[in-house]
Amino acid sequence: MDININEIVAEMMGAIKGSVTNDWPLVRSSVDAYFNLRKQRLELLASMRISNKISEEFFNLRIQDEKSILESELHSINVMSKVMAQNAANAAIDVFQKAVLTILKTVL
Repeated sequence: MDININEIVAEMMGAIKGSVTNDWPLVRSSVDAYFNLRKQRLELLASMRISNKISEEFFNLRIQDEKSILESELHSINVMSKVMAQNAANAAIDVFQKAVLTILKTVL
C-alpha cells in the first residue's frame, strides 16, 4: 500500500492548527516551511518502515528527531509558548505515526 504523504501532512497541519487555535495565522507560515522542507524525509521514513527496511525502534528514534525539529521550528515563533509548541509538535507527529501504523497493519 502506498502512502499519501500530502494527505498525511494535511492532517498533521490540521492537528497543529487545532492545537494552536487562535494563533494559527501567526504560525502557519512556519509550519508550511517545515513541511515543505521535511515532507520528503517523512515520506521516506514511512515507506521504509512500511516495507520493513527499517526497524520500529529506528523509525521511532527518527520520529523523535522530527518532533524535536518541528518543536524547535515552532519555538522560533515568539507568540508560542514552550508547552504550546510541544503540544502542537506532539499532535502532528501522532497523526504521522498513526497513519504509518494503519498502513503497516494492512500490509502485514
